[in-house]
Amino acid sequence: MIVVIDTSSLLSLVRYYLPFDQNGKLLSLIKREIKNHNITVIDEVLNECKLVSGKLVVKKLDFLADKEFLKANKIPINTENLIPPSPTKFYNLVDNTFITTNAKRLDSAQFEQQKKEFLDSADARMIIYLLNQKSKNSFANIILVTEETEGSNDMKAFKKLPAICKGLDIDVKTLPELLELHSDINISFE
Repeated sequence: MIVVIDTSSLLSLVRYYLPFDQNGKLLSLIKREIKNHNITVIDEVLNECKLVSGKLVVKKLDFLADKEFLKANKIPINTENLIPPSPTKFYNLVDNTFITTNAKRLDSAQFEQQKKEFLDSADARMIIYLLNQKSKNSFANIILVTEETEGSNDMKAFKKLPAICKGLDIDVKTLPELLELHSDINISFE
């Protein structure tokens, strides 16, 4: 199973779950899963975590700010130079399938700017990383963990992660759904 976690899920983890984790079991589980690369954190997600909500994620998951821990465990995954497995097909999808109706209202210069921002975003990099993993490991279960919903509720030019992943046959789960997959782990907040 190849799991990549989004900033929204890490933020939900520290806001809504860890405050009830009195014994540190959930924190230990998450740290172990990230350390063992069972949960993948990519570079742009970690960068976002350093910028959102007063750095709450890296404050609560302090191992994600520990340079020695990151270096020793090769975290985060560098996605800066990743190329999609079928570049022409992928960029065609970006131009035609991943767009929202809002993108159609933009002139070509505005669209190109929005497209550049999207391709540099954590969302696009997670998608490209997962597509590469899918092409290398065709039998692996590929999962993106995010708290985003499929429906668009903003004025962005590109669809949200669940909508994009649906078209790419990438499984999307929320953090609680991911934790349910770990049936061998009993997390209780006693």
